[in-house]
Amino acid sequence: MVGVPEPHSGWTFITSHARVLAAIADNPNVRIRDIAAHCRLTERAVQRIISDLEQCGYLSRTRDGRTNTYRIEPDKVLRHPAEAGLSVASLLSLLVQDETDRARTPVPR
Repeated sequence: MVGVPEPHSGWTFITSHARVLAAIADNPNVRIRDIAAHCRLTERAVQRIISDLEQCGYLSRTRDGRTNTYRIEPDKVLRHPAEAGLSVASLLSLLVQDETDRARTPVPR
């Protein structure tokens, strides 16, 4: 994952659920520990969020030994009425850089 941002207090635009989903979209084999560090959440909070996302059908998980591989349902529609008709894919297009953009974007220090 790209560098972890500095701590922040106050409100933000993106929910923890969206941050976790974006971290998984960036790396489907990411560890909960790494998601927690990147999103500035506890591992327990990440586990709860992943469970929420699975229960609502936004995400599925397969286990291979000690490794989880996540699969996001890109066509699943967002839950809030204000986002009626928008899919997970449209949300992730705003939050996740593709590999070519990542190579060109300098990591903030």
